[in-house]
Amino acid sequence: MKKWIILAVVAIIGVLGFFIYRAVFASNTAFNEKEVVLYIPTGADFSDVLHKVRPLLKNSLAFEQIAQRMGYSHRVRAGKYIIKKGANNIEIVRTLRSRNTPIKVKFNNQERIEDLAGRIAQQIEPDSTALLRAFLDPTFLAENGFTEATALAMYVPNTYELYWNTSAIDFRNRMLKEYLHYWTEERKALAAAQGLTPVEVCILASIVQKETAKVDERPRIAGVYLNRLHINMMLQADPTAIFAMKHHTGDYNLVIKRVTGVHTSLENPYNTYQNYGLPIGLITMPDLSSIEAVLHPENHDYFFFVAGPENFGYHKFSRTFLQHTESAKKYWNWANEQGVK
Repeated sequence: MKKWIILAVVAIIGVLGFFIYRAVFASNTAFNEKEVVLYIPTGADFSDVLHKVRPLLKNSLAFEQIAQRMGYSHRVRAGKYIIKKGANNIEIVRTLRSRNTPIKVKFNNQERIEDLAGRIAQQIEPDSTALLRAFLDPTFLAENGFTEATALAMYVPNTYELYWNTSAIDFRNRMLKEYLHYWTEERKALAAAQGLTPVEVCILASIVQKETAKVDERPRIAGVYLNRLHINMMLQADPTAIFAMKHHTGDYNLVIKRVTGVHTSLENPYNTYQNYGLPIGLITMPDLSSIEAVLHPENHDYFFFVAGPENFGYHKFSRTFLQHTESAKKYWNWANEQGVK
């Protein structure tokens, strides 16, 4: 009799051990991919996690029990988590508890601060409304020397490592840190040598950016505009007239292929055909190459340029208005032949 009792106890222990092993150490993933990304939003509780994780598990009850025993159910943390195929419950809980995976946030070529907010909202948790509110906070802008029109200058286009659940304010503050890091004393001195502040460099760089897609031509373009600024000559930059019309109409999807008197005559603070000096703000987000072009312009005596049809994408540069007029005639004849309107 005693023998049978011992065997029964051993059997019970064996069965319990099997279930404990299966709950703790056996694979509990139900997906076929090598890994699955799980996003836990800010403010989520354990019930929210269970709702998200159940479709990924063979046995959600076992996971729930292990998570509670490991104290995770009361310590849910927002973030991006990668669950590996074949992971057991302990591994899954450890991942969710302490392995928030960084992401690469990329941005460039954003015309307005609103566009940037939308681009960033595609990559991290905060929505575009929260981001834009942080970007344009009046107190923050005033404390750091920006306006709504120049706020875009603070966002240096690059790739940054962040956490998905980074808040809108934390993202903005990180970008300020990166901006200050970029503007070294050496770069500030180069800006000052041209009579510009870092923000003014970015404004001019935004014009250079819009003038040419050819990176190797940007220092020459920058040189033309700096030559004009230094003698108080109007910039008369076509991209500013285009942006001014967009700003005036509120239609930033407006496509203008040919700048005419309608655009150049528009009274608008962005229009450098009507205002001396730089516009009140950026007309796009400049690449680093455009910023560096303003800081390291080509030294020449050109004051004019026009698109060169014989070398598509590049421009024809002139020292005098007479030379420029001849080059402009050739371009407009070509444009008319091509039906550009």
